[in-house]
Amino acid sequence: LSTLFEAIPAQLNSNASRYQVSGVLSGNRAGNILEDIAELKDSGTVLVSYHANDPNIGLSQNKDLTRFKLFTADTGLFVTLSFKDKDFTENDIYAKLLNDKLQTNLGYLYENIIAQTLASNGHDLFYHTFTNEASKRNYEIDFITTYNRKICPIEVKSSGYKMHSSIDKFSEKFSSRISRKILAYTKDVQKDGNVELLPVYMIQFL
Repeated sequence: LSTLFEAIPAQLNSNASRYQVSGVLSGNRAGNILEDIAELKDSGTVLVSYHANDPNIGLSQNKDLTRFKLFTADTGLFVTLSFKDKDFTENDIYAKLLNDKLQTNLGYLYENIIAQTLASNGHDLFYHTFTNEASKRNYEIDFITTYNRKICPIEVKSSGYKMHSSIDKFSEKFSSRISRKILAYTKDVQKDGNVELLPVYMIQFL
């Protein structure tokens, strides 16, 4: 359990479409450790986001228990795990992070923030991956929630970057199922067509 827990930052940073159990516990697959994942979730220290195979209202009916991502329930703890190179983490790492001066990929950190925010406000966590048949390119919707009897895809950016290709392609495929489309990023409230660009701190109001 501790090995699965401590590998969370590395797994998210790998940009894989799921938690790669075999890369953490040699010889194991997700289907073999479902009880362990349930135990981690029940501990209150871990958040589990399941793949929604057919994203629609009633997401829990379409979740794949063997395809999931793990986040920590506390983002401060996530930062500590991410920079756990020795027994304690220097305070200047946290200072640089808070002042936006830490030279590292923060995409996975913001994903953890959104996961914690959604879970704290009563949302179960789901995501969806798909392949565009024309381009053969893979896309991922970081989080999916429900809103007004439809679904709401959320794409997360760690900067002011406004591109939302995953939401665009997702919308082409599931347009009739979608109520709101949201890009969570680090700038001010804006709209880009029918996509809502919201600063990360506003996700708590969904």
